[in-house]
Amino acid sequence: MKIIFFGSNDISAAQIEWLINNNYNVSAVVTVPDKPAGRGLKLKSSEVKTLAIKYNLKLFQPEDLQNQEFIAELKKINADIFIVTAFRKLPEVIWKMPPLGTINVHFSLLPQYRGAAPINWAIINCEKKTGITIFFINDKIDEGEIIDFKEITIPERITFGKLKELMKNESLMFLTNTLKKIEKNTFVLSKQEELILPNTTLKKAPKIKPEDCKIDWNKSAKEIDCLIRGLSPEPCAFTSILYKPKNKKLIFKIYECECIEGEHNSDIAKIISDNKTFLYITAKKGLIQVKECQLENKKRLNIKDFLNGVRNTENYEIIL
Repeated sequence: MKIIFFGSNDISAAQIEWLINNNYNVSAVVTVPDKPAGRGLKLKSSEVKTLAIKYNLKLFQPEDLQNQEFIAELKKINADIFIVTAFRKLPEVIWKMPPLGTINVHFSLLPQYRGAAPINWAIINCEKKTGITIFFINDKIDEGEIIDFKEITIPERITFGKLKELMKNESLMFLTNTLKKIEKNTFVLSKQEELILPNTTLKKAPKIKPEDCKIDWNKSAKEIDCLIRGLSPEPCAFTSILYKPKNKKLIFKIYECECIEGEHNSDIAKIISDNKTFLYITAKKGLIQVKECQLENKKRLNIKDFLNGVRNTENYEIIL
């Protein structure tokens, strides 16, 4: 089975390496162009490019997926199947090219959470389960016929970073098992529309935007807790905070917290701290206990080290 793999992130790279180590013929990889990153704006390569160089794989980094030279080069390879994980939408001329089709490895139980950030949104929405779906790509995003799926229970209090790692590892054997089914033609396809139960609301998983990361303290403590965990360690949930002595607005990021549910009589978004060991922020129906945080232009710190530097939290006020 000759494979061309389309991907951009560490999950894609892990899957490519797994395929190579399990004697699959990865004939080429397609990834994103190098992009400027960091303060120095130096060009940064994707994890997939780094892996391709390590294994001396044929590498494509097209700016334009409709480029005729790029398409001609893909055709020359004469691959049996294309695999896509964490990549942009492919034009029809590409996904229709291989005889065994083009499959996508998606990190949700489709048709729920179609989109670019399904792992984040599953935690943000306080879900109890998620999964991995492998489907044949068609002309719509994440709506192709399903080949197979794997259900995964979301561990309590897990963060996006840890769930992503767990799901990455779960995807490896699942991918090769699915490829065996495709090779032997032993799979049964399911249409996504047939899996939608009556009165079911389909939840989406769009790319995370900066405004999605801002904490709304009018929400319940549980909802805020899910948001913080769903965005940790990146892109990270934040709130605006005022440093009153200088009337200066700052960004306050929260990486780790605990949720204490229960009714209280305090105003929301009130900071409660002993200035030594703990810091709580009030929300509806509970408190958020901040465990790890970062004040704008400062280092990421555990709460004791943070309070040791701040000293007097009465100088700070959450901006709603």
